[in-house]
Amino acid sequence: MFISLSAGAQPAPGSQHDRRRMRFARAVSGRFPARHVAAGLRTTVAAAGLSAVLGRTRAAGHSGTKAAPSTADPEPHEDGQPPSVGDWSRWIDLDGPLHYLDFGGPADGPTVVCVHGLLGSAVTWSAIAPFLTGCRVLAPDLAGHGLTRSSGRSTDVRDLQALLHRFIEAVCDQPVILVGNSMGGMISLLEASAAPSAVSGLVLVDPVLPLVPARPDRFVTPLLAAYAIPYLGPVLMGLRRHMSPEAMVAYVLSLCCVDAARVPVDVVARIVAVARYSLLAPETEQDITASARSIIATAGYLRGPAYRRGIRATTCPVLLLHGARDRMVPVSVAQAAARANPTWALVVMPDVGHVPQLEAPRETADAVIAWLTSARLDRPEDGDATGT
Repeated sequence: MFISLSAGAQPAPGSQHDRRRMRFARAVSGRFPARHVAAGLRTTVAAAGLSAVLGRTRAAGHSGTKAAPSTADPEPHEDGQPPSVGDWSRWIDLDGPLHYLDFGGPADGPTVVCVHGLLGSAVTWSAIAPFLTGCRVLAPDLAGHGLTRSSGRSTDVRDLQALLHRFIEAVCDQPVILVGNSMGGMISLLEASAAPSAVSGLVLVDPVLPLVPARPDRFVTPLLAAYAIPYLGPVLMGLRRHMSPEAMVAYVLSLCCVDAARVPVDVVARIVAVARYSLLAPETEQDITASARSIIATAGYLRGPAYRRGIRATTCPVLLLHGARDRMVPVSVAQAAARANPTWALVVMPDVGHVPQLEAPRETADAVIAWLTSARLDRPEDGDATGT
């Protein structure tokens, strides 16, 4: 999941935030070199989109105050320890603490590992997990996301893939089915290419795929491109500090969903609890900016060929599931990928946005389970890593 920008509370004139905003305005007005925008997106387009989003956010009149937490949305402990997100929480040491959720499931069923998107976390899978019947479902918080601090670990997508691989080796005793959303879809594809024996199947939920000509969203696409600019990325992330966790989560869901009210209330509470904790991490800005740059670079035209070769080399069964009204990754990108990979199954979900697992969890789970059955992946002993 991508996070967007809000202006938040207005800083006092002459403050450090005010000076930073002025430098930011000069940069996006055309003085920052366009060569820093990955995938050849023009800085002027980014400036137009950013200005529009800033205006829309200011108009919302967010006060920047923090709402009182409820019992389902706890504050982090005073010692900085993460909040409770349910009985599913587990920790493992992989060159530093890594948090994950173990939703349980039958020991004789397939193991499903769910991989979140940018600035997402394991709790974004808590709506769909109960509907993935017959599967053992796990979901890690990758480095720099959710409750997992980076702790010196890189948050480049290829390094996150290596961390995911170590997680699979440490926690899972058989090849797994990877279910990845957005950046998590990209990381899942990288894992299937790098370690085919570890992956028996892929479910790509609105994944970040190699760039193809497509009509971009006029607000969201320039905003995401701006994260690739060395100076602007950290500034954009820094502006999140002026938002309450509730406002930040609500705004992100408004961009990622057709109707954010469809997301279960208890799931939103868990996402807010995690967001409240992650806001305290001083390295969050650097971690998320590094991930965003690497996503755009990997999908773009310079590093894109290697990503494309890896996709073509993927041999396991693949389900490509995409929201028809996704503003982040247009459905035409998924349709192009399906045409280029005719063995992939494609399911387009009508009236759904970038996060079907949150907006339509039951329907998404039904599509996944039907595909697992058709691909003979519903029982691990029925097939090997190639699905044969």
